[in-house]
Amino acid sequence: MNNRGYTLIELSVVVVLVGTMLLIAVPRVWDTLLNDSLNAVTRRLINAARELRSESVREQTDLILHIDLDRQSFWFYPADTTAEKRSELRKAAFELPEGVRIAGIRQAGEARRVDGEAFIRFFRQGYAAPAVIHLTKDDRVFTVVIHPFLQAATVYEKYVDFTFNEEESGAG
Repeated sequence: MNNRGYTLIELSVVVVLVGTMLLIAVPRVWDTLLNDSLNAVTRRLINAARELRSESVREQTDLILHIDLDRQSFWFYPADTTAEKRSELRKAAFELPEGVRIAGIRQAGEARRVDGEAFIRFFRQGYAAPAVIHLTKDDRVFTVVIHPFLQAATVYEKYVDFTFNEEESGAG
């Protein structure tokens, strides 16, 4: 009689080996997916753009995404906010984590900006001033493109040099 099958010992060894591999691999994958600061900043920027576009239509007011390249931070406020209130809101700005930086911003009709401040306007009619934001950490680069008429921003996991055409530059 020929018994084809596995013994309990063979199955136990396989289970122990698979468990050991999972024990080693899962924390690294988990850390990469959830704790990657470049991905987290990219998601936060995209969510801010999405929220600003929706809120500008809902509240019927233009909103500004204010990006400070020197301080590596961003915040937002209504376009008619006073200088005093903007200064107050700046104190609560989202500051990029250590190692992540905004390498540059390009807006329609302007040269690429690598320092100073940039303002991306979200209009009450539901569109936004087009912009391209380059985020870096170590040797990785993400490019976030805020389209004037699309609800979602596009993310590229590489440096993309974007040229605005006439339709896009007419948005802002």
